[in-house]
Amino acid sequence: MKVDIYDTYARALDGSVVHFDVVVPQGTGQQRAFDFARQWLDQIGQTDVVLEQSRCNYCHSEIASEQMIDEIASSGLDI
Repeated sequence: MKVDIYDTYARALDGSVVHFDVVVPQGTGQQRAFDFARQWLDQIGQTDVVLEQSRCNYCHSEIASEQMIDEIASSGLDI
């Protein structure tokens, strides 16, 4: 399975930068990757973090590791 990696940055209210990658099945698209980024931030209690779609950008594609496949499947995505 191939996945797309979206390089994502958000800004916390204290001014610090939160940097993380969003890993989605290949071809998912930027809007859906952005939606997953927002969901993840909410899940970790970062609901006040400012996330702009322009800061969630496609970086590259790669073959998913078994751990990536398990995490994608457990997030409720159809793969």
